[in-house]
Amino acid sequence: MQYLLPIDVRHNIVAQRFEATVAGKLCRADYRRSGNELQMIHTEVPVEARGRGIAGELVRAALAYAEQERLEVVPLCSYVRSFLQRHPELVHRNLPGGDASIADPKTKAHLVR
Repeated sequence: MQYLLPIDVRHNIVAQRFEATVAGKLCRADYRRSGNELQMIHTEVPVEARGRGIAGELVRAALAYAEQERLEVVPLCSYVRSFLQRHPELVHRNLPGGDASIADPKTKAHLVR
């Protein structure tokens, strides 16, 4: 996907989100840390900034962080769930034993093995 402008994704640890400002608008992927889980709870891109792949870049940054920190991703946000279903190659194997690190939010079963 081609972007009109480079997207500078920042990890705002205090606000517990990955964010980018595009055309003066805040785009964000909010999470909650709970033990070894990174619970992805909300993704928001203002209408004016949609269609540029920004939400996907925010989720990619969160997945990279989860892999680095060896966290299990729990996709409570519907966008994150659909993104992971469209991009199974991004489901990182960062749990002991090499299991996939994406857990179904209802059953806690892994979505991909």
